[in-house]
Parts: sequence; C-alpha cells; structure tokens
Amino acid sequence: MKFATLKNNTRDGQLVVVSRDLKKAVSIPDIAPTMQALLDDWKTLAPKAEDVYQKLNEGQVDGAFDFDETQCESPLPRAYQWADGSAYVNHVELVRKARGAEMPESFWTDPLMYQGGSDAFIGPRDDIEMASEEYGIDMESEVAVVVDDVPMDATKDEARDAIRLFMLVNDVSLRNLIPGELAKGFGFFQSKPSSAFSPVAITPDELGDAWDGDKVKLPLVTHLNDELFGRPDCGVDMTFDFPTIVAHAAKTRPLGAGAIIGSGTISNYDRSAGSSCLAEKRMLETIADGKPSTSFMKFGDKVRIEMFDKENNNIFGTIEQTVKKYER
Repeated sequence: MKFATLKNNTRDGQLVVVSRDLKKAVSIPDIAPTMQALLDDWKTLAPKAEDVYQKLNEGQVDGAFDFDETQCESPLPRAYQWADGSAYVNHVELVRKARGAEMPESFWTDPLMYQGGSDAFIGPRDDIEMASEEYGIDMESEVAVVVDDVPMDATKDEARDAIRLFMLVNDVSLRNLIPGELAKGFGFFQSKPSSAFSPVAITPDELGDAWDGDKVKLPLVTHLNDELFGRPDCGVDMTFDFPTIVAHAAKTRPLGAGAIIGSGTISNYDRSAGSSCLAEKRMLETIADGKPSTSFMKFGDKVRIEMFDKENNNIFGTIEQTVKKYER
C-alpha cells in the first residue's frame, strides 16, 4: 500500500491512499482520518485500507482524485518518536579520518543513534527556512521505517515484524553548529532542525525483492541544484540493518506505534556513486586536497531526493526543497 497526508489546515493533515503509480488518491475518513490513527490500530484497519488500495489501482473506487505531491505534508506531520541511526559506518569512519581521528572499534558493533525533534516535521516540498547561511546548512538523504508497537528489549525478529512503512528522509543538519554541541557531551539539538519525509509512505511489500527483510537494495538518488550529487546503493555497506537499529532503539524502552527510525546518511565505499550529504563530499576533498572546496547550502539552493525501482518508476514521490531565509 501507499499512503500520503494532505495539508488541510490541521496539525495532522488528511490521510489518503495513493495509487501505485502515484497518479490517483482517495481519502479514507471512515477507516482512519490520519496516519497516526491508522498506525494506532494497524491490524484492524490496514486490511480495510488494502481493499481500498486494490480498488484504486483498478480504477474502481469512488471519490478518487489526481494526486498532487505539492500538497503533501510529511506522511506523519508530527510523531511521538524520531530516532536516527548511523547505519553506514564507513560514513562515520570517513568523518573521523578527515580530522585525523581514529574510530573506536565499538562503532562497528554498537550502533550510533540520536533522538531528533519530531513535533514539527516539514513537508516534502516545503522550503528549508534558516536564519543564517553561517550555520553550515546540509542535506542528508536517508531511508526510514515507521514501526508498530515494539516491546522493550525486542529481538531482531520482533523488530522486523513491527516494520509497517518505509519513507525517504531529508535529515537537515547544521554542520557548523554540531562541533560545539557535541563538545558539551549532550548531543545534537540546535544543529538538527526539522526533517522532511517523502510525500508517500509505503508498506514493505511495495519494494518487492528490493526488500529482503533487512535492507533496501536500491540506490537513493540526490540532486543538488538539478545536478546529480549521488546515487549510493542503500543495500551496500549498511553495517547495521533495519531490524538491528530498531531493536537497538528499543533496548531500554518500548517504541510506540508510529515511531520513526532512520538509517542515517546513505554511503558506499565506492565513492564513484557520489554522496548523500555535503559533509561527506567535503571530507573527501579534505583528505585529497587538505581542505574542502564545496560549500554548504546557500539561500536559493535546491535539493531533490528520490528512489526508483528497476523499471525506473518513482516509488515514494519526490522530496524537493529550496533553502530560504527565515523571516519570522
């Protein structure tokens, strides 16, 4: 199934079912008015939504309308939980190498994760508003899962069984604020502003054999100012798979239905695939030339993030955002 949330002047928007080709949509208020309502009672409501989805794809549902991605909120405009991992440890290794630091061996066995702000996600076509370019504005192209209830100390199998939806993510980062915050020993806060998610959230079966129960085996494509920036493969060099990072998040606390767990920046050892964030490209330039030559994002810059199946069909719709000066 494919779902989206349309803007309707409420905090949580209007849940709609979206056709497989992303051309049509239909609201399902009698089943679930919002994405969170659907997730809260997934086992009861998902089969009803599945029936609507099949009829929509067959052109046999009343009330269908043209799907417009520009009218979308993030599928969950706000969530009870947003935790982002760093599943691609080669990315972390590169960060440390650029500043001449050794990486602790534990990073290969114990996932990194931070708890992000989840009360104010921005839409996939909303501007990235920032007060200053001096913050070091960066995009981070990622994949995330939305889970059902996960018990504390869950096993990998339990974590895998709880995955309900996939989304793409632009995890906006303010690179020039990160060092000072990390130096305090309490982690990210101001340096991790509101994230944006793909227009459409999908159930795992929509990925076909690109989802093997652990990893998504497709490239994630990022364009910066309409030029290809990177297309690393999500299934390659992922040190910690999705069940592992979901179980890691639930080690000492249960996760409630609708919790979002991110993969972290997609990154491959094969650098010919490009990168998913500016920080990585700058690191590679520093290693090669002693200093970076690529700047962070400026006002007016535009990022586009997409994933395509083997037939070149857009799976999740498009995250496309422009950096703008924030005016209160």
